This record gives sequence, C-alpha cells and structure tokens, in this order.
Amino acid sequence: MTLSLRALALAGVAIACSSIPAFAEEDDTGRPTIIVTGQRAKDLAEEQVSKTPGGADVVGHEDYADKSLVSLRDTLAFSPGVYVQPRFGQEVRISIRGSGLSRGFHMRGLTLLQDGVPINLADDNGDFQELEPAFFDHLEVYRGANALRLGSGTLGGAINGVTPHGDEAHGIYARADGGSFGTVRGLVSGGFGNERANAWAAISADSSEGDRQHADRKSIRFHGNVGLQLSDAISTRFYASYNNIDQKLPGALNAADALATPEKGNFFGDQARDIDSLRLQNQTTFKLGQVTLKAGVFLNHKELYHPIFVVIDQKSDDRGVFARAEFEAGVLSATLGGESRWGTIEARQFVNVNAKRGAQIFRARQRARTSNVYGEVRLTPVAGLSLIAGGIYADGWREQVRTFPTAVTGRASFDAFSPKFGLLWQAAEHVEVYANYSRSAEFPTFVELAQQAAFVPVKEQRAWTAEVGTRGTLGGFHWDVSAYRATLKGEMLQYVVRADFPASTFNADRTLHQGIEAAFSYTLGDWLRLRQTWQYSDFRFRGDVQFGNNRLPIVPKNVLRSEVRFGTESLHIAPNLEWVPQGAFADYRNTTRTGGYALIGVTGGATIRSGLDVFVDVRNVTGKKAIGDISAVIAATPASVIFYPVERRAAYAGVRARF
Repeated sequence: MTLSLRALALAGVAIACSSIPAFAEEDDTGRPTIIVTGQRAKDLAEEQVSKTPGGADVVGHEDYADKSLVSLRDTLAFSPGVYVQPRFGQEVRISIRGSGLSRGFHMRGLTLLQDGVPINLADDNGDFQELEPAFFDHLEVYRGANALRLGSGTLGGAINGVTPHGDEAHGIYARADGGSFGTVRGLVSGGFGNERANAWAAISADSSEGDRQHADRKSIRFHGNVGLQLSDAISTRFYASYNNIDQKLPGALNAADALATPEKGNFFGDQARDIDSLRLQNQTTFKLGQVTLKAGVFLNHKELYHPIFVVIDQKSDDRGVFARAEFEAGVLSATLGGESRWGTIEARQFVNVNAKRGAQIFRARQRARTSNVYGEVRLTPVAGLSLIAGGIYADGWREQVRTFPTAVTGRASFDAFSPKFGLLWQAAEHVEVYANYSRSAEFPTFVELAQQAAFVPVKEQRAWTAEVGTRGTLGGFHWDVSAYRATLKGEMLQYVVRADFPASTFNADRTLHQGIEAAFSYTLGDWLRLRQTWQYSDFRFRGDVQFGNNRLPIVPKNVLRSEVRFGTESLHIAPNLEWVPQGAFADYRNTTRTGGYALIGVTGGATIRSGLDVFVDVRNVTGKKAIGDISAVIAATPASVIFYPVERRAAYAGVRARF
C-alpha cells in the first residue's frame, strides 16, 4: 500500500471520530462501554480462570483503554508474571517464567493465539507484531502448564487475544490518537446482528517516525468475523485477518550511546522487517448433551522481507486443524483435545545491498509439523475441592532441503509427553488456593536448527515446574500471587558470536527458573483504584561446567509496576511507575550488569459527552535515560553493541467514540 493510501486511511479514521454523534451504551456493571456492549465472553473467560489450578488471568480492554496501543506491552504491563519489555517501536521482548529467555527477536516458548487459533508457524516460531492490541475485547493469559486447555505444553504457556462478536458490539466504534515522533494511529470497527447471525470487522492504521533514528514504521491491519447459529446445537464462526507491517530496525547500541544519546539508530544495511500476512480460520461448536465440541481449521500465509546482515526473503504457508471436547457432569469434568500444524517455508537469502537483494547466497525449502493431543480430568470429591490430572503429548519434525549454493538436506524429529497434576481449593467465596506440578517441553524452530548448511544437533528443552498460589477478592481488595520453581534440562540459549554473524544456539545442561508473580489491586468506590504488580525472577545455571551457578542474563531480578487512578469515568488521571531496582546481567559470565531505573508516566481520560471520550498518555515524564533490554553475549563490556535504551519521553492524546 502506498504512503498516500495510508495517509488517506488515517485521515478517514480521524474524520470519522470527529463527526460521530453522541451515543453510548453501558454494560451490566454500569461502566461506559469501550468496545463491546456486553460482557458475556469476558465473563466466561474469567469463570474459566477461576477453575484453573495455577497462574492465569484475564485482561479486559478497559484496563488499557487510555494507552496509545503501540504493542502488546501496552496491554499486558499489569498482567502478573508477563515480562514485556519494549526494544523499539512495536518490537518487544515477551517472556513468561523465562520462556525464550535469550531470544531477542521473533518469539519462542509461548503460544500466541487470536480467537483460540494459534498464529505460531508450524515450527512454533512467530511474530507477535501480527496481533493488533486495539482489536481485542480481552486477552486470556495462561502461564506455564495452565495453558494446557489451549494446546500449549511450553514453559511459558499461552496468550489468547479475543476479538468482539457482532451480537455483542453493535454499532460503529472509532478511535484515533497521535503525538510524539510523528505518531498517528486510527481504528474503525463495526458490529451488527444477533445470536442467529452476526458480523464484526475492524481496520487500523499506524504511522510513526519512532523515538530513535531509523525506527520508522507504518501498518494497515484488518480483522473480521462472521458467526452463524445453524441450529440449537451447532454454531460456526469464520475469521479473517490481514496485516501489512513495515518497520525499520534501529538496532542495538553500546552502553555509552544507549545512556547518553538513546535517539541514535543503526543505519548499516538499512535493516528492516516487512510482513504481509493473511490468516483464515473457522471454528464450529457442537453441543451434544453434556459434551461441547469445538473444532476448526486454519490457513496462514505470510511473506517476510527482512534485510539484516543479509536479506531474508521468505514465504510461508501453514495449515492446521484443531478440536477440543469438554464434558461436565456432577463431580466430574474433562477436557480432551488436539491440534496439528504443518507448513512450508520457501526461504531465500541474498547479500544485503542497502536493503535490496544482491547476489543470492541461500535457497531452501523448509517443511515442518507440530502436533499435540491433550487431556485433563477434574474431580470434585467435596464441595470446594478439585483434583486435576492431565497431560499433553506433542511430536513434530523439521526438514530443510537446501538447493543453493549446494544441495544439503537436514531433518530432525521430536516428541515428548508432559503430565500435569493440580489441586484447587475454594477457601471462601471468591478466594482460591492452588498448587500444581507439571512437565513442559519445547522443540527447536528453524532458527535454532538451521544455523549451518545442515541441521545442528539442538535438542528439545524440558522442564519440571512446581507452583503454588492464591487469587481472590475481599471487598475492594483483589490479589493474584503465584510462586514457581522450574528445573530445566537442555534450555535453548543464544549468544552472538560476532557482530556480523547470526545468533547461535546451544543446549545448556541444567538451569533453574524460579520466581514470584504477584498482582494486587484496591478499589474504593468509583473514584480510586490502585494496582501493583511485582515480578521476582531468579534464573540461573546449576553447576554448569563453564558458567557455574551464574545468573542468566536479560531479565532483572525485580520489576515493579504501580498505578493509582483518581476520579471516575467522567474525569480521571492515573500516574504510573515502572521500577527496576537493579538491572540485569548482559552476559553469561556475569561480568557486566546494567543499571536500575524508574520510569514515571501518566494517563488520563474524560467524557466529553455521551459516547465521546478523550484520553492522554504521557510516558517517561522525567526523560530518564536507561538501558531497558539486552542481547545476551558470553562476555560483555560497555563497548558491546547489545543494549537497547528505554522509551524516550513521549506524549500522546486521542479520542474514542461510538455511534
């Protein structure tokens, strides 16, 4: 799409917002509606979380409505246990319990879904940029083995972004915001219909120069769904998503530049990541007495043009099927499901000549399949006490047939069974105590395997995790606290060999991930809300031959986030704080550590008239300069070009409207 067409789309969104007549509805809590007019889907998600014997939560759109929604960081900042650290623009590091800890690009160790359908490729690699936060009604976060019901058996778990349905989101909703660094964002969505037949669709546009040099970005995104009630027992829904995302990559800096001139960017090779993707899905629900069966198919097509030290130019096609049956009768309930994804990548690499294709240096066809079958049984022998047992069996293979510059074929296959045992006690009304013990397994992707002409012998990563915790509500006080300890074997860790060489991966021997995921909130009437998250992370080697008991780099030991909101929906202001008392190590030898920092921000909003709201989002008010993220190396120095500065001071303002 040309720049003029993008500008036209953005202008159309802004005009739509400015001309919307006054109209608004309220949900059953009396709060003004932001995206949807009903809370049914979110209520069902929260009910499912209350039945989960481990860390899980639901993040509603109202929790981040006053943010300028650049990335998943803006939606998940107050989800306990989710480490989301901006690198630049829409690029974030996202990790749960140290999943994909050393992967500083793309994503590993998490299953990302939209409306219950995974966006991960067949080899489990993925790009979180394909999820548009502004489209979601809510997000479901299941940490670790608690994500079994979503078909995930990884250390990190799963995050599912759920979009509205037309029967719950009637009318037109529009949103536009802009501010620092030439940022302009817009969204228009519309829904109509009833339970028998309904549709919802949204289009968003985004353009920004970025807060660093060579960090320009622009995107056009679309998502829509159509639902049909075919009979009293059968309903079906079709989904379609399209993403056109262009982003320049400013790269890492040395420590001095990151702290003194964070606006600097790396122009070498005009590095970028451009994504065009199309996803088509169907999910059909059958209600057969006491059994509810959901089954579906999906097709993902993706084109990636990615000039870095070389030009990566690839196209991928992935297909998949999934099914999940849920049964409940008296004291017994059960879940049984499965999923299979298989796909092909036409991978090419060229010499990077200022982001253009030079001489071709690599061509291969990469094929992969990842499948799983999972089940869980819940027994409630006495009221308030549930015993849970289950497991997930996963297998898969990866194959690369290289045809240029020479013919080389590599293939690897994997399989693992991961059991899970849990206990959930309803200690009082709205108070739950839980414990679980589970295994997880994570298979390597092509990024880990295809580092050389033939596959390198990277094995699967396995872990046993013990977790205890509690969540509940007493009066205006709510809490969600989990403590976990995961012992890993063969953790996939990456480090940079040299600046012009891609990341290398190896299996560590034994590592330990343990920590605390805590969230607290307090609400007093409708004029005061305090929320606080604390993430304690202790990730380290265990008797490693080379690194002893050193701490693993990247994630700081403590991260705290706080927000106090004063006022009502009519007028409110919410100062917020992100505090990292001590920075993380930058290397496996633990020779270099980044400094701590505190970032202060503020959001606010006001209702101009019924159906028309304005909001502001100011970040890093004091202009603090600090290092927020790192690309790990074996031994770092301040001169190492591996550091990413925190977001610079920025201010955004916007308007939301419905008619």
